[in-house]
Amino acid sequence: MADIKVSIVGGAGYTGGEALRLLLSHPSVQIGQVTSESKKGKYVHSAHPNLRRQTTLMFSGRDELAPCDVLFLCLPHGEAAATIDRYLDLAPCVIDLSADFRLRDPALYERWYGHAHPRPELLGTFTYGLPELHREELTRATRVSGTGCLATTALLGIYPLVAGGLVDERHIIVDAKVGSSAGGVAAGADSHHPERSGAMRSFSPVGHRHTAELLQELPFSTMPADSTASSGPAVHFSATAVEAVRGVLVTAHLMLRQECDERRIWQLYREHYGTEPFIRLVKERQGIYRYPEPKILSGSNYCDIGFALDSENGRVVVISALDNLMKGAAGNAVQCLN
Repeated sequence: MADIKVSIVGGAGYTGGEALRLLLSHPSVQIGQVTSESKKGKYVHSAHPNLRRQTTLMFSGRDELAPCDVLFLCLPHGEAAATIDRYLDLAPCVIDLSADFRLRDPALYERWYGHAHPRPELLGTFTYGLPELHREELTRATRVSGTGCLATTALLGIYPLVAGGLVDERHIIVDAKVGSSAGGVAAGADSHHPERSGAMRSFSPVGHRHTAELLQELPFSTMPADSTASSGPAVHFSATAVEAVRGVLVTAHLMLRQECDERRIWQLYREHYGTEPFIRLVKERQGIYRYPEPKILSGSNYCDIGFALDSENGRVVVISALDNLMKGAAGNAVQCLN
């Protein structure tokens, strides 16, 4: 296969660095340029010391970008939407890792982001970049959106059970815990070590923006009007910051529509993910890692999924975990490239 020339915009951040790390060892990829406005002219390893002796690339400015085959946009949320035209003209395929083009409905975007999208006419032109849900569309896509790390963890965990008609769509409860790297490379009070160390901080008990992705992507039997609706499908989503640097752990509580046994739940997962290379079903009888654990997924592109059945109360608890910088961002984007 001929080399695919890939450039990365915003390569000094966490997701840009992880994308570069993966693409440097990709057998079919040639790295064109990596941009950073703050580190222009400096070696890439000045921002990513783990890449020492793996590349002699230097950061360039965005105004120096040359045409390429695939362009990765690893910009802060809001920047891609404001400057998207310059990038669409540079490459026949653009993969945007930000939140700017994840939603297809402008009204859904305004509801969850608090302002109108600057380019609403482009929202429907991006394919939601989760291969396990949209593999066929991705084979034809020229514009791909990133996926929220919390949304990805939750979607992969509960999608087969919703698709199988097993759960009460009115009461989907999702609790997500996430490490500090999800906040990006820019420092702030919430990432300051004395404040973050030892913390288990609920930062979004209601109203988290990744809820919108669940409402959009889950295969509900009827269209949800709102995540807080009293009738019809609804997702109740809470997010908590924990001391870990990498990782997402989702615990989802799903009420069953009818009685079922573990065999039926296993069947739904295996039917949906039987051939997926990065989905692992985890449910051990012994040991401390009986259920998914983000710690052991650091640096990998796996999403581990497990569950516990509460037959007495008609409930299944789904536990899913991944590395937010990998399967929740850069690794997932490289899957989309493939």
